[in-house]
Amino acid sequence: MKNTKTLSLLLASALLCGAGATVFAQDNSATQDLKHAGTDTKDAAKDTAHATTTGTKKAYHATASGTHKAYDKTKEGTRTAAKNTEKGTKVAAKDTEKGTKVAAKDTQKAAHKTTEDTKKVFNPN
Repeated sequence: MKNTKTLSLLLASALLCGAGATVFAQDNSATQDLKHAGTDTKDAAKDTAHATTTGTKKAYHATASGTHKAYDKTKEGTRTAAKNTEKGTKVAAKDTEKGTKVAAKDTQKAAHKTTEDTKKVFNPN
């Protein structure tokens, strides 16, 4: 019987120690999980910030590049428009000058014809 009591005592001691160790291990695990969760959150925040920074820099550089391209195209287009306007103005000035000379000749002819017709009316001979 003594063996039975000893075995029972040994078994009870093992169960108590094992249960205490299990509770202690679970408490440690929960604390570790919290620490890991904090670290995971911190790492995720760093990754998100890095991705945001990278995306912002890429967007900035793309915008700057597009702005420079638009500026260059506008500058080129303005020069072309100025050259074409200059050429068109010269052509228009020449055409206007020619038209004015023709109109002046026509006006002189009309004035001369009017003078002749007026003389005929007042002086039919």
